[in-house]
Amino acid sequence: MKNSFLFKLAALGFVLILGGWFAGRTVPVYAEVSVTIYNSDLGLVKDVRELDFQKGKSFIQFTDVAAQIDPTSVHFKPVNSSDQVSILEQNYQYDLVSSSKILEKYVDKDIELFTKSEDAKGEEKSYKGTLLSYSNDNVTLQEPGGAIRIIRLDEIRDLYFPSLPEGLITKPTLVWYLDSQVSGKKKAEVSYLTSGINWHTEYVAVVDQKDENLELAGWVSIDNRSGATYQDAKVKLIAGEVNRVNEAPMPLRLGKGFVAETAAAPQFEEKAFFEYHLYTLMRPATIKDNEIKQVSLFPSADVKVKKIYTYDGARDDKDVRVELEFKNAQSEGLGMPLPQGKIRVYKADVDKSLEFVGEDKIDHTPKDEKVRVFLGNAFDIVGERKKTDYKQISDDVSEESYQMKLRNHKEEPVEVVVVEHLYSYVQWEIKESSIPYEKKDVSTIEFKVQLAKDQEVAVNYTVRYYR
Repeated sequence: MKNSFLFKLAALGFVLILGGWFAGRTVPVYAEVSVTIYNSDLGLVKDVRELDFQKGKSFIQFTDVAAQIDPTSVHFKPVNSSDQVSILEQNYQYDLVSSSKILEKYVDKDIELFTKSEDAKGEEKSYKGTLLSYSNDNVTLQEPGGAIRIIRLDEIRDLYFPSLPEGLITKPTLVWYLDSQVSGKKKAEVSYLTSGINWHTEYVAVVDQKDENLELAGWVSIDNRSGATYQDAKVKLIAGEVNRVNEAPMPLRLGKGFVAETAAAPQFEEKAFFEYHLYTLMRPATIKDNEIKQVSLFPSADVKVKKIYTYDGARDDKDVRVELEFKNAQSEGLGMPLPQGKIRVYKADVDKSLEFVGEDKIDHTPKDEKVRVFLGNAFDIVGERKKTDYKQISDDVSEESYQMKLRNHKEEPVEVVVVEHLYSYVQWEIKESSIPYEKKDVSTIEFKVQLAKDQEVAVNYTVRYYR
């Protein structure tokens, strides 16, 4: 909102004098950082740094942690197990510097402000006094003589504060109160869970002219909005559904950048881990805050693919679905567990330009399992379904008859799989069928219909139910 206090304060060119508070600050030296990222907006950070321990009771600060850290998940330990350190207190400080926080802390304290107007000498006007209150429109000061001055916010150019109020910090900070038996620089590992970091997989597929082969490439997208940058980190990805308790929704923050990295050789090493799959990036990577980084999951693979037409008239009485099916097997050019993700499919035109033909989302797929990708509805194949008869043979027995008509307007013959859904809570049997059917489960049967060019085929069947 343009009339908000913070917006106006920013527009004034807010000046803050921190009295040398920044002097002497040092950037922490990272000995080792590793990040394990889950595809459920969760990351496990392990950060090893060299810290300066003092013998006896003392405080140690640990800055540059994720802004969306879960403080209850923090674990601190010396890398050398022989270093005896007892943790008496663990604190997470997150009262971060902001214009409103500074003004809030300076109520009943002296400040100085400068206005846009000038005095008789042509110099800018300034006012000193005790800050009594502030709002979206005004700042109220009590001048040294006791007079009260209310200054409109849009008249203020700069505000001056002599120092940073106690308790405010520029970055989220972990603080430990320790009782240490050792002194000097020692390595310590801090691990914690953080929200705001996620990963997902995207696949790009190009189908050939005959719809028989698929060139498939996989990309991992890491979206870091956790409030921290992980420099030269060892990156691991966990694929699977990890249970979490009372998961809170995360605020959305706009990202700043997008980075894509590719390589000819595989970049991730995959293995089974507990009931999940673990993908380890085989080189260090820097994951910046507010950045989406893409890394190649595997090189392009050539996979045999089959185009499948499916007609489910009970759910859609006209359209025929088009799907591509391939097997995630080594013999087919793949054979690694595929994380869930979106797959976009393209096809080359006669001029060799790629055209988008559809997309779908695949689930976590183990090796040697089939993947079916729904692309859309066929333009030149149409269906029609109707109930042709109903008989109540007795109180417990009834019959229903259906007819499905399929018409092929394509220039080549096709096979269409017709799916029919039966009542699963009663016994049933197919009494008549114009073509053979296959029972898929307790409530589903399928017919495979061969259609020549410009041919119409009718499928008729009668089912008897025993209640």
